[in-house]
Amino acid sequence: MKSLERRYAVTLPGSIGGHAPPPVVVVRITEAVGPGGGPVWTNHVGDLRVEIIGEVATVLSAPDGTGRHPCLHAVALPDRLAP
Repeated sequence: MKSLERRYAVTLPGSIGGHAPPPVVVVRITEAVGPGGGPVWTNHVGDLRVEIIGEVATVLSAPDGTGRHPCLHAVALPDRLAP
């Protein structure tokens, strides 16, 4: 029996002065716990790590440019079967 995979969509800040929609990254839960007591989530590459509590994703580590905003918007996605 396969397990369900929990995911969130995290909206990253767009480029300064840009007119394109902001990028959205899907993150998956890890076994780690963040400094605020919430679960730590990571993208598929592992270079973006956030602690999500409610709809707020607090950046723990991020690629250059992404970490300039300490809090990002997070939206829960429907669970899906883990690959």
